[in-house]
Amino acid sequence: MPQFENLKLDRQLCFALYSATNSITRMYRGLLDEYDLTYPQYLVLVVLWEKDGIAIKEVMKRLNLDSGTLSPIIKRLQIAGLVEKVRTDKDERIVRLLLTDKARKLQPMIADVQNQVACQTELSSEEFFELLDRLNQLAASLNNTEAKQSVAS
Repeated sequence: MPQFENLKLDRQLCFALYSATNSITRMYRGLLDEYDLTYPQYLVLVVLWEKDGIAIKEVMKRLNLDSGTLSPIIKRLQIAGLVEKVRTDKDERIVRLLLTDKARKLQPMIADVQNQVACQTELSSEEFFELLDRLNQLAASLNNTEAKQSVAS
C-alpha cells in the first residue's frame, strides 16, 4: 500500500500525458511512413503550411525546439525536396523556410492523415477542441512558470 496517494501511477498527470503522446505519435508514425515523413518533419510542415516563408527562428519558437534539434529535421526535409532555405535581401542573417511545390501537393494527403488520427481518438469534435484548448492552456501556464523560474535564478 503506497504511503502517498499522489504517488500512484494513475494519479500522475505527467504519465497520462506521456502515454497519450506516445500513442498519438505512434499513430502518426504509422500513417506518415507512407509519405516518408517523420512526426517532427510533419510538425515543421504544419507550421509552414500555416505560414510559408517564416524565419527558422520562428519555426523554433512555434515548435519549442532548439536549433540543434531543428537543423537535422530541416536538412532531411531539404533532401526530400519539401523545403528550401533562403536568406532575405534585407538581412542576410535571417534564414527563411519555403515550401516547395512537392510539399504543397502533399498537404491534402497529410490533412487526411491528421483527420484519421483525430478520428482514432474517438472524441467528438467538441471534446477534441475542448481538450486541445485545455492542453494549450496547460502548456502556456507551465511555460510561464518555467520562464519566471529561470528569471528568478
